Amino acid sequence: MKKVAIVGTQGVPASYGGFETLVENIIGDNCPSDIQYTIFCSSKDIPREPGAFYKGCILKYIPLHANGMQSIPYDIWSLCKSMRGYDCVLVLGTSGCSFLPVFRLFCHKRLVVNIDGLEFRRAKWGRVARWILRFSTTMAIRWADVIISDNKGIQDYVTETYHRESVLIAYGGDHVRREVSEEFQDKCLTGYGLQRGKYAITVCRIEPENNCHVTLEAFAQSGKKLVFIGNWKHSEYARNLRETYCKYPNIVLLNGIYNLDILYALRANAEMYIHGHSAGGTNPSLVEAMFFGRPIIAYDVVYNRETTRNEAYYFTDVESLKTLIARQDLCGDKMKQLAESVYTWKTISQQYCSLY
Repeated sequence: MKKVAIVGTQGVPASYGGFETLVENIIGDNCPSDIQYTIFCSSKDIPREPGAFYKGCILKYIPLHANGMQSIPYDIWSLCKSMRGYDCVLVLGTSGCSFLPVFRLFCHKRLVVNIDGLEFRRAKWGRVARWILRFSTTMAIRWADVIISDNKGIQDYVTETYHRESVLIAYGGDHVRREVSEEFQDKCLTGYGLQRGKYAITVCRIEPENNCHVTLEAFAQSGKKLVFIGNWKHSEYARNLRETYCKYPNIVLLNGIYNLDILYALRANAEMYIHGHSAGGTNPSLVEAMFFGRPIIAYDVVYNRETTRNEAYYFTDVESLKTLIARQDLCGDKMKQLAESVYTWKTISQQYCSLY
């Protein structure tokens, strides 16, 4: 029995982001019987599970928030707690990796780090935050036994910048498959004033690097129907966009939807999916969208091209996006085929277990 500690997420049950979804889906039925996971969770962000067990995993709680200003001490505290009693420590993200030189003085067990999507490149961070995040990434790459890159673009960066090899493991997306009745789907569409196959959809955090302003402006000019799901109260950028584009009758701005049946109904019946992310590696929302077999129009960066194997459609600005959404010959069949062959959680879980 291999004992593996997972550090760096808010915890499970998953209710936040990509890493939480990753953990949710590599445990349980997808986990081999010879792996015993312990997951470090934030008692400030998620409710404690009775008995501190979930899907066969042991849960241990840290009394700090997993994100924001407390993310670094949260990860460091978790690392300290994982120094004893485990065969391997899996670190997701690099927030606390500036601590790894100290961690290595006391713990020589196998250390596996998924460095995420080069967080220091994201536009939302200031100069000091970027320096800290870059330093943490450097420490992760220097001190880890195994480095995981979730995208070929990230893998190439690690090789070219640090002259180290990394293992390429992406994300799964087959958890979006659900048994949702046609009656329920029709009710959802009617509730939002939508018709099957007559709207585009996008789901993301409302941040400049996700090119939300480009997507909204293209649809505002084209007049085509768009459903845009995001955290519209999160920042000044988000609030300004909402104030500007909520006036357009063809644009439906929705706050985050956590009912998976409703989210399924909206994605399964869309004409196309718009993916504006320009940073990060393999974006979970893009992988999830691929399973619905709809045409995907993605921002033209190496990460998105690698995820979709150059089989999607790509835009760079408002005009190129307008041109693509006006086309009648777009097809998403290859996206679904690729997703089902590459991005299943059973495969991803096995790839992780092979590293322990």
